[in-house]
Amino acid sequence: METTIESDNSHKFSNFRQSVTIEAIMAGHSKWANIKRQKARVDAVKGKTFTQLSRAIIVAARNGVPDPAGNFQLRTAIEKAKAAGIPNENIERAIAKGAGTYEDSANLEEIRYEGYGPGGVAILIEALTDNRNRTAADLRAAFSKNGGNLGETGCVSWMFERKGVALVSGKVDEDELLEASLEGGAQSYEINEDEHGRSADVMTEIGNLEALTQKLKEKSFVVDEVELRWIPSNTIEITDPEQARSLLKLIDALESLDDVQNATANFDMSDRLIAMSFA
Repeated sequence: METTIESDNSHKFSNFRQSVTIEAIMAGHSKWANIKRQKARVDAVKGKTFTQLSRAIIVAARNGVPDPAGNFQLRTAIEKAKAAGIPNENIERAIAKGAGTYEDSANLEEIRYEGYGPGGVAILIEALTDNRNRTAADLRAAFSKNGGNLGETGCVSWMFERKGVALVSGKVDEDELLEASLEGGAQSYEINEDEHGRSADVMTEIGNLEALTQKLKEKSFVVDEVELRWIPSNTIEITDPEQARSLLKLIDALESLDDVQNATANFDMSDRLIAMSFA
């Protein structure tokens, strides 16, 4: 459901000087973010969370100053790591690696890879590596063993746009969320409901993520975490159980690689299929 608000015609938002579009999606089928959340719970049990969160700290420290006080991305990555129980010495080591001051630091570089999964699903992979040839070979093997193909640069990235996302949980009143999202400069939000309760993903331009997060907190919303996320412009709905298992197995194989920071795909599937695939 897409709602366009003209501030001049709305007494509730009369203080705004321009039209703002907020897209509220009540998903009958799970969006990719929901799939990732359920997968994250499984990964946490498998012990993968520590590695992924450490990578996020390294990348954040590389992309800005290695001081969380002056680096919002680093600050949020550290908060997530602490919430997951990662020891402080591990966090400090990751910051040092990102800053290039750790004595055993390799010359790490960020690389984006692209490919296709079963059914023509587009997959975008972010990697942090000290050896491009090794990483490419590992990715190619993971794709080929799980019904996919590693593609050329640019083959699927045009289907994605990178956004800043604030994840809100707890009491999520949609009218209040709409107002806070508008005031915080959000572009869209997605309401999610599952066995863990109601939550929302509020999306904005990357440079506005910190301001949006502050506004949501000022409005008494619980912001569990913030992240940079690739948002697909179109999605492929998966209804076949075998194809669902193959796709999730491929994503799992990709993210299990040491050099892979994150993998994003443009498919949706029902909660039932997700549960069956993770069983």
